[in-house]
This record gives sequence, C-alpha cells and structure tokens, in this order.
Amino acid sequence: MSKIVIFGAGGRAGRQAVAEARRRGHEVTAVVREPARYSGPTDSGVRIAAGDVTDVADVASLAQGHDAAINAAAAYGEGTDPDAFFRSAAHSLVTGLRKAEVNRLVSVGLSTLLAGPDGTRLLDAPGFPAEFRPFCLAHASGLEILRAEGGALDWVYVSPAGDFDHEGGRTGHYSVREHGDMAARISYADFALALLDEAESETGSESETPRHHRGHLAVT
Repeated sequence: MSKIVIFGAGGRAGRQAVAEARRRGHEVTAVVREPARYSGPTDSGVRIAAGDVTDVADVASLAQGHDAAINAAAAYGEGTDPDAFFRSAAHSLVTGLRKAEVNRLVSVGLSTLLAGPDGTRLLDAPGFPAEFRPFCLAHASGLEILRAEGGALDWVYVSPAGDFDHEGGRTGHYSVREHGDMAARISYADFALALLDEAESETGSESETPRHHRGHLAVT
C-alpha cells in the first residue's frame, strides 16, 4: 500500500483517480479548493484537504510523506486564466514536490497536444475549432514547463488519445496509442486505471503495466 496525493480530486478525472486508488488499497490525500463541495469517495482511507496546486507551499506541505502525486487540476471557463493556471501549477508542482521529496508525478493532459499520424499536432490540424485553441495552448505551456524544469522528477503526462466518454463506465481495460485520434474515447473510470498504473511505485506494485517516464502517454 502506498500514499498518493491527488490534486484536483474534486473533478471528474480526480474523483475517479481517488476511487481507483482506494480500490487498490492506497491511502489518498484528496486535495480540493473547497472541501465542502467534494463529492468523491470519503472512506477512512481518504483525507480531504483544502489546497491550491498553484501554491508551492501548499503542494510541498500536502505532498509531504506521500509516495506519488497525481495532478488532475484544471481551470476553464469564464473568469479563469488557463494560461496562468497551468504555468503556475507546473512551476508549483516541480518545486513543491521536490521540497516534499516526492519523486513521481502523473499529470492529466490534453489529447490535442498529441501528433496525429501525419505528425501534425491535433490542435494545429485544419478545421480545429479556434475557440478551443487558447485553452489547448495553455495546457501546452504547462507541459513545456514540466519538460524544461522537471528534470528532478520522474514525471509523465497522461491524456486520452481523443476525448473522454462522459457516459462510459469502468471496463477494467485501456490501451496505449502512438498517435492522437479525436475519434477515440475512454471513460473516466478506465482513464483512472492508467493514472494509477503510472503512479504506483515499482516496488510493491500489483500492476504489471510498465511505467512510462518523462513524456506524453496517450490512452484509450
């Protein structure tokens, strides 16, 4: 059993990551901005904590004593600044996890940053909706900070190969894709399988799935 801290535990991906971690017997610190609004698992193996993933001190304090971190936090919509958020979150995680001596980071990513079969990023493909481009580029800014500054961490950026199946349930299976495919779908519950496979320690893990290191992993 490991201890895993999950930032953004109140969102759809975060809640499923908490549930999958508990299913595997891990202890979880579920970090959310407003604990009163948290609707994920609340058994005795889950500690719900208020925190801000863009705050270095919060990350360092909340991650202390854990074996791995999952970041499922995001900012989107009116009144938010996704570019500032993803940049700040990446900086904070790199610095805060190092302070907490937590080496493994699994970050939830975005498929549109993947290359399609022709080598073109999905967000740069003809016909990609212009209104979504700023959010995608904000995600890309955070990923670039991980690449540039995350050398001291054992990190991986995991995204759907395409998009989430918002109505789908847990099948217990997923596969890794080489390229992005906007037609591909994966449920949040199955996506959580990949997050936990990547977060689990190599020693003592029950997962037989090899871990990936410092790169973009696409699953479906």
